[in-house]
Amino acid sequence: MIRFGPGGIPLSCKGRTLRDSIVDLHHLGLTAMEVQFIKVSSAQRSVQPEEVGKKPRELPEKLVIQVAEPARGGMVSELSYLDRPLTKKSQVTTLNWLMAKDYNALSAGKVLARSVDIRLTLHAPYYVDFLNSEEARQRTTNNYRWSCILASAMGADVVVSHLGFYGPDGPEASLTAVIDRLKEVRKTLDALPGGQRILLGIEPNGHPEVLGSRTEVLEVARRVPRTIPVLNVPHLAVREEIPFDDKGVIGDLMEEFSTAGHGDLYINFSGVDIQSRGTFRMTPVKKGSVKFENVAEALADRKYDATIISSSPLMEHDAMYLRVLYERTIAKMMAKKRAEIAAAQAPKKGKAAPPAKKEAPKPKGKQAPAPKAKPTAHPRAKPAQAKKNAPRRK
Repeated sequence: MIRFGPGGIPLSCKGRTLRDSIVDLHHLGLTAMEVQFIKVSSAQRSVQPEEVGKKPRELPEKLVIQVAEPARGGMVSELSYLDRPLTKKSQVTTLNWLMAKDYNALSAGKVLARSVDIRLTLHAPYYVDFLNSEEARQRTTNNYRWSCILASAMGADVVVSHLGFYGPDGPEASLTAVIDRLKEVRKTLDALPGGQRILLGIEPNGHPEVLGSRTEVLEVARRVPRTIPVLNVPHLAVREEIPFDDKGVIGDLMEEFSTAGHGDLYINFSGVDIQSRGTFRMTPVKKGSVKFENVAEALADRKYDATIISSSPLMEHDAMYLRVLYERTIAKMMAKKRAEIAAAQAPKKGKAAPPAKKEAPKPKGKQAPAPKAKPTAHPRAKPAQAKKNAPRRK
């Protein structure tokens, strides 16, 4: 099955919540959505008196994402604390997020998405830096952890993210260090309810100073359990300076990513305006230098199960346009196959003689001649007998 959807809340959606987005996508006929948890607005505070004794996930109108409890050496935060009653000494971290105000809203969105067959995934915050400072590492770890908690609560089955900046020790050492950090994130994810079925999705990056080449992304997917590579076509086009205007090239690339993802092909597509190496901007699909038609042909040829996310500025409008391009490709392919079948069934030896014209059947026996019509008198003519018998004048 091929799914199409936007990266974020649809532009046409009047509401800004998860439920509003799902309803809008269903009306548009789209079947996927990459929820954007891009900017983190968090606040840390003490527990309020009315919250004592209640579990964090049960608090109405509050999205508690982390709980710390006093221990030897200071406050300690554990994932399991989210399922324990709060104490007077608990410290909580809450999120201010428009998509959902509490865990009940996330759970309701999960149920609704499944009922209308919309696949939910989640994009973690863009800020990723495991290697350049302890502060940056802790912030990145929190972003990953909180993204995993939200994904688990809303039923998202992929958490998409980047790899972050290179460290001071060079590309190879940076890649090895980031892989070790991601293995820790994977353990955090596995400890969440339903976390083992959630995949980490690592996407490439078009900026050369950031980890995210094709080789690096595929290596992470190979070495970190339950991790898939995300085929971000515009970013790879910038990074490798390839327009992907050849169906064979993009087909081989898709096969490579699908194999590394164990059959799960996750594609991110938009138009892209490449100004120089590492300098680019996303554009609507029609205005970009990379065309989707070749991707559509490769999808139709090899029959993948894939999810295509539109990350263009037009979001759901371009998601529907990508679906139209794919459906056109399928229609052309079927018409071509029908023409080939018709040509194969036609006689091969020369051209068939045109059918003889059938003459109209002749009537059998002699027909009586048609009766001759009697001449009709002129309307002004008077009968001869009447003239003859007329009385004479004296």
